[in-house]
Amino acid sequence: MNLKSRMPRDFYRLFGSKYLDYYMVFLVAVYEESSRSYSTLGLTEQEVKSIINESLAGLKLDWSEARVDEDGVMLSQSNMASICLAHFEQWGWLLSDYDETLNCNVVSFPEYSQLYIELFQKLLSEEDGRERENILAIYSYLYTYNADKEKNNDILRSALKTSRRLVQLLANMQEGMRGYFDELSKQREFRGIQEVLVHEINNSDSRKYAILTTTDSFYRYKEAVKELTTDNLAANELRRQELEEERKVLTPNTVPFYRNERAIEICEEAIEIICQIDREFENIERRYNKLIEQKTIFASRAAARIRYILQEGSQEEDQTVALINLLNRGGSRQNVLEELTAHMRTTAQFRVITEQSLYSRREGGSQPFTPVAVEEQGVGPQEDMESFVLKPLYTKQQIREFMQDNMTDGVFRATADSVQSVEDLEKLFLVWQDMTEHAGEVTDVRLGEEIETEGGLRFSSLQIKENAK
Repeated sequence: MNLKSRMPRDFYRLFGSKYLDYYMVFLVAVYEESSRSYSTLGLTEQEVKSIINESLAGLKLDWSEARVDEDGVMLSQSNMASICLAHFEQWGWLLSDYDETLNCNVVSFPEYSQLYIELFQKLLSEEDGRERENILAIYSYLYTYNADKEKNNDILRSALKTSRRLVQLLANMQEGMRGYFDELSKQREFRGIQEVLVHEINNSDSRKYAILTTTDSFYRYKEAVKELTTDNLAANELRRQELEEERKVLTPNTVPFYRNERAIEICEEAIEIICQIDREFENIERRYNKLIEQKTIFASRAAARIRYILQEGSQEEDQTVALINLLNRGGSRQNVLEELTAHMRTTAQFRVITEQSLYSRREGGSQPFTPVAVEEQGVGPQEDMESFVLKPLYTKQQIREFMQDNMTDGVFRATADSVQSVEDLEKLFLVWQDMTEHAGEVTDVRLGEEIETEGGLRFSSLQIKENAK
């Protein structure tokens, strides 16, 4: 009988409750306390109620409004622990059994409930160091197998399972990174690009990436894992050869012969598992390097997107960019500055408060706000506003020249000869982006196979053709 068939029918009622967040906190608190409890017999129902009350006090709920549970029972600060415990036992999240030694009911967690509660732990926890434990665990398993006299293959199976989990973790991080590429391409203004960058820096995948790149995790143990893999493989190969030499002098169909044959099978199995671990670790290294490359490309695309918006303007006009362009390109720069100064001239008098200032009691209550005109200062040398603005690398004219250089018979084709530098790659990206955004019935945009230049630049071949109207 599998675990799913053992779940009660009301087990999933927990997920439909409006108090789901509180139930998750209570279950995790009881689950963690069960391992820290001094009693080896389990937690009593009274202890569970105390744990729920402690968690309830930390949540700081507002009891000024009436609260009702799923069965219509009024909830209060005094009875919520009892009602929650009754729901957990009724829905099958907890099991209650009478213990004769303690002379009271003892609460336990069924196996299917433990799986969900461990998931709640991960959802509620902000720290996830599994990616660091994985790389260390692979090293630990291989080192333990190398030092083990019995050469237990279960140690190698654990190392293989951990390697596959780490590959899956890196694959998930790559997929998450691709999602941010898509979000970045949709942004049309500075604020949107800033929000995407902040979210990418602060997400959980970036924290995992930061742990993997520290000197005491991936880089430190990468070479050590390769050395242990090579040593274990060579040791098993040598041991198998010795056992095969011993089998030549043994009498067939005897106990020593069968033992020797079994030992050879164990060595062959160990060699196969070690080879699988080595292949998985090569996959780990390739995915890790690909992740670093994705991070670099993401940063360069964000910079190119910012330069493009500064040069061409955002789709929804940014007032800051409009003001800077007006000051830089307009002929009435001085008039605009004077008008801006006139509207920002009135303010309140200020007093400088430093660490040396003494405290003094206010007398006569708060003073009314009295605007005071700021004295005009002498006009100093004109500052160049362009020095404070990030200038774009490419103009529209440069983009057109790049398109004309790769135009044949009215068709734009991007081949390996079209991209000779990173600047050409960025221009190609801007051409593709502009064409896809404004592509209609008269434009045919096609992407082909992936191309890699001699300089290591990779991109997809692009063909743009303007059809007859």
